[in-house]
Amino acid sequence: MRIIILFSVILSVIGCTSAPLNTAPSPQYITVLHTNDNHGRFWHNEKGEYGMAARKTLIDALRNKAQQQGHAVLLLSGGDINTGIPESDLQHAEPDFKGMSLLGYDAMAIGNHEFDNPLSVLAKQQQWANFPLLSANIFDKATGENAFQAYQIFEKNGLKIAVIGLTTTDTAKIANPQYIGHLEFKDPAEVTASLAKKIKAQYNPDIMIAVTHMGHYVDANFGINAPGDVTLARSLPTNTLDMIIGGHSQEPVCMAGKNKNDDNFKPGLACKPDQQNGTWIMQAHEWGKYVGKAEFKLENGTLTLLDYKLMPVNLYVDEVQADGSSKQVLANQYIEPDPTLKAFLATYQAKGAKQIAGKIGSVDARLEGDRNKVRYQQTNLARVIIQAQMNVVGADFGLISGGGIRSSIEAGDISYKDILKVHPFKNRITYMDWQGNDLWDYLETVTGFPVDAGAYLQYHKLAFTRKNGKLVSVFINGKPLDKNKTYRMSLNSYNASGGDGYPAINKLKGFVSTDETDAQALKTFIMQHSPLKAAEFAPK
Repeated sequence: MRIIILFSVILSVIGCTSAPLNTAPSPQYITVLHTNDNHGRFWHNEKGEYGMAARKTLIDALRNKAQQQGHAVLLLSGGDINTGIPESDLQHAEPDFKGMSLLGYDAMAIGNHEFDNPLSVLAKQQQWANFPLLSANIFDKATGENAFQAYQIFEKNGLKIAVIGLTTTDTAKIANPQYIGHLEFKDPAEVTASLAKKIKAQYNPDIMIAVTHMGHYVDANFGINAPGDVTLARSLPTNTLDMIIGGHSQEPVCMAGKNKNDDNFKPGLACKPDQQNGTWIMQAHEWGKYVGKAEFKLENGTLTLLDYKLMPVNLYVDEVQADGSSKQVLANQYIEPDPTLKAFLATYQAKGAKQIAGKIGSVDARLEGDRNKVRYQQTNLARVIIQAQMNVVGADFGLISGGGIRSSIEAGDISYKDILKVHPFKNRITYMDWQGNDLWDYLETVTGFPVDAGAYLQYHKLAFTRKNGKLVSVFINGKPLDKNKTYRMSLNSYNASGGDGYPAINKLKGFVSTDETDAQALKTFIMQHSPLKAAEFAPK
């Protein structure tokens, strides 16, 4: 009997030890939070929308909840922190970069507007930031080496995550040529394909992310722009990148179907990011209006999107009332600004506001400078700007690219802040004395720039006709261009040196640069001609 019992015990032990063990690893989770195109909006607007202090409250809550759920957490920015609001511009975005550090950003892509100032300013901004500014496709022409940090490896909650930075190649033509002449902007897809292999071999990351400033163009229809995130994802071997966190096109990337944009998206509604070739593509509009939140599960080498939201930061929407009228209401519950960060930023807001306070003039109707107008059609504000610049140099006519106009001016009193919102770049006023035949050749190029581009030509005291893609007639001050006559043209230093793809003329005989800035010229003109009558500058 003892032998039988012992044999049974042995069989039971063998049975237990020979049964297959459940050795499959547990799933891991990551939450990626993201913003892009801050453009100086460290402070909330006059309605109390967005602002970094409220953003911090939201991000802290999202990060804490994710960490309590066992998620790794990354906070990324698609770049363009610079340029847009005078209080920030006058301080070289110091409050923005220091604010981002206090918000706990892990990395950002370098955007084209990071080159609006000399590179010494960008170097200072990197010192203000306690996170890396990344771009793998910007190289120093002289050395052939990366001009900036290309990528960063993060190890969070047991996950190894590679983040590669990429910058639009359009920077070569839309950034200030004086600051980027020594830099080469290489094809992002080629750079990423090579770099991803090296990172894989050296680090074998669990997740590969590109944080980009390249733009999202539905179904890769990028038009005259440089290729963006969709083209990048399609150009790489499938699943090279798990996700692209983007910026530059300044839109909420919400899809209604395959390669179809959700045109009905509004703050507070559901948002599905784009997916191309195994890569999720996300972008959170602009200015910190939203915080994107993407929750993923990684299991057996497969990354699955569990949930995605674009979370409004105190944004208002129109709500239709019972009587048919509309009322502005918050899209979501109000987010209290973080008091410590708000107090920190308030010092910068007060310092900037002090420099731009006070009325300088007035206008009787709106001067149109919105992006969706100045890049598509002639506007009254463009003509005010050009006339102001013509007056500085005594020009016969003047030009400016639509992308050089950054804001509208509302009817009523005009402050210096309004001027600096229109002209944040500190471009100099220049002029060129053209011989008529050379001017014709120049106009052949610049009058051909298409709509929906920063290069789109705004002009004053000039008229022209193009047929079949060719310039066929030119009138200056109502008279046909005389190819044997000399004409003076006003232009800002950015366009004169090749910005927005304009022919560079700053080395030609007859070119002169003044010390007057575009903002100074517009301020002086408004002070001298107030109250302005907007109708006098209506395009004809």
